[in-house]
Amino acid sequence: MTEKAIASDSRNKIRVAGFLAALIALFCDQFSKYYVAHPLHLSERMEIQILPIFQLKWVLNYGISMGFLTAGSDVGRWLLVALTAAIALAVVILILREKHFSSAMALGLVLGGAIGNITDRIRSGAVVDFLDLHFGNWHPFLVFNVADAAISCGVVFLILRSLWSKNEDDNKAA
Repeated sequence: MTEKAIASDSRNKIRVAGFLAALIALFCDQFSKYYVAHPLHLSERMEIQILPIFQLKWVLNYGISMGFLTAGSDVGRWLLVALTAAIALAVVILILREKHFSSAMALGLVLGGAIGNITDRIRSGAVVDFLDLHFGNWHPFLVFNVADAAISCGVVFLILRSLWSKNEDDNKAA
């Protein structure tokens, strides 16, 4: 096998890993939303205390992160779908170009989370959030969902990887 063929095979494995991470994140997100909506009937119960610091709480989010760009109309809803779909497409392109396994996996988490939230917005006009981590009355996070967690973890990992790579480059230059 030539070096070029080996490199191509390696890139294909990296791409597959990124898209597999996206599928797993999407499945976990959609399954968890189905589970809280139907078997648990969280939309009717509104809250279920799990631990003193954690509860399930039904929230419909009509905007994006932290209520930013709230869609108050059908036009706003579809503009948010278009915006997040464009971002998801950009992430697909990044996965296709990515040369590092770990970065492809992180991008996959971002892609799966984005598609999960797009799916909600298309289906019902709002994103279902239900995870509420709190310490007494202090809520360090807004109510979120598995897609939000996947996106956040993916972005944090990409930032850390970028800083780590820059540090390695600086050490090589020294």
